[in-house]
Amino acid sequence: MNKKYRPVTILIAEDDPDDRLLTKDALAESRLVNDLHFVEDGLELLDYLHQRGAYANPQTAPRPGLILLDLNMPRMDGREALAEIKVDPDLRRIPIVVLTTSKAEEDILKSYDLGVGGFVTKPVSFDGLVEVIKAIGRYWFQIVELPPS
Repeated sequence: MNKKYRPVTILIAEDDPDDRLLTKDALAESRLVNDLHFVEDGLELLDYLHQRGAYANPQTAPRPGLILLDLNMPRMDGREALAEIKVDPDLRRIPIVVLTTSKAEEDILKSYDLGVGGFVTKPVSFDGLVEVIKAIGRYWFQIVELPPS
């Protein structure tokens, strides 16, 4: 697996500030040097992806190569945002991994029906989160071919 590394922007949709910080720290601990951006709910996620409002500048809001999506967020949750992204021909090829506290079978089935690339339940420990982030990094950035941006 000597695939040439190319930096990929990771967009994380997560409303909890502590979870954002833990995920950022886990990415650093995993030695993933990707460009990282955060949004706090589904509406901000869609604004970012459509480069609207605060995210209108493509220099500060580049197109992500991977989205890590929490399902339980205010205003518009991850389920609703996922449904909108996957029907949009300009956005549906962006890989999305659900990273959530939910273990509900309904959430798992619906997420896959809508086209997610993976469904991961957040580990309870920081070390567990680091291991999950490492596995996500290996898979999405070393093994698979991502669509061109």
